[in-house]
Amino acid sequence: MQFKDHLIELFKFNDKTNKRLFRKIGQLDDPEECVKFASHLINCQYKWMARIVEGERANEMSWWEPLYSLDQLEEEWEKSLNPWLDFIDSRTDKDLETEREFLGFDGGDWAATPRDIALQLNFHSIHHRAQIQAIIRAQGIEPDFVDYIGTKARKLSIND
Repeated sequence: MQFKDHLIELFKFNDKTNKRLFRKIGQLDDPEECVKFASHLINCQYKWMARIVEGERANEMSWWEPLYSLDQLEEEWEKSLNPWLDFIDSRTDKDLETEREFLGFDGGDWAATPRDIALQLNFHSIHHRAQIQAIIRAQGIEPDFVDYIGTKARKLSIND
């Protein structure tokens, strides 16, 4: 398996689990904090893509704004995800290991590979998904099981 295929698989896992999470957020009495984290994940995908393909425009983008409505989350998530899937699919593993320069959080010049940025986006999604899951539980709703292994493991015996 090429590493780019692994990255696509990770993005698709996050896609599936985050969409489940967005629906669960809709059951909350107070979804505001969860919507903020979900919006942040969407904005991160937009901003990092802009950093590696557009450059300057990314500097004007926020990690936290805009704040999307609950009804917008799934659509905006798709719009922020699809460029990543297309970008990775159209590159070789070697392309994904070639550093891209960008203006960092401190105003300095930085460089990272698209491969590492894609990994960061996926790990960052897992981090905030855990926070959202804790908020859901704190509001009295049982969170869904969204662990990666739940999508990979298979039960061997039907008697268990």
